Amino acid sequence: MTSVDPHNPPPAASRDTGMAAVAPWISTAARLILGGVLLVAGALKVVDPQASVAAVRAYELLPTGLETVVGWGLPFVEVALGLLLLTGLGTRPAAAAAGLLMLVFIAGVASAAARGLSIDCGCFGGGGKVAPDQTAYGQEIVRDVGLLLLAGWLVARPQSRLSLEPAR
Repeated sequence: MTSVDPHNPPPAASRDTGMAAVAPWISTAARLILGGVLLVAGALKVVDPQASVAAVRAYELLPTGLETVVGWGLPFVEVALGLLLLTGLGTRPAAAAAGLLMLVFIAGVASAAARGLSIDCGCFGGGGKVAPDQTAYGQEIVRDVGLLLLAGWLVARPQSRLSLEPAR
């Protein structure tokens, strides 16, 4: 059994080999978490597109016609990205698109908070105006920043285990 001398760390090549072995499993976890969240969020909204439109409208950021298009379309985009990530097909572009969505979501929630709106984000269905003490902007932003970090990891390291995409 060998021991590691704290004053004489192992060579960088040894550390790189360890990361190369662990990174695909980290990517797998990131892919499954991000994909699962997107799939569930989209599926919950697909069943009630009018509520999705109302949630988008509550942000007061888009013109009326665009609110409807986004409210109807976003759930299907989330489901598609979730399925791609869960299956591991097109991981890098799906993660990049998911990361862009997270940036938009973070900006939307931060904007609502800054403008003093009292809304439920509508992230997992529902949404719309709520009492001021029912907002959870801080938690929503923290969650979305975490998902953004997972997306960033996958853009940098898309190779993962349990994926339908062939290894390169």
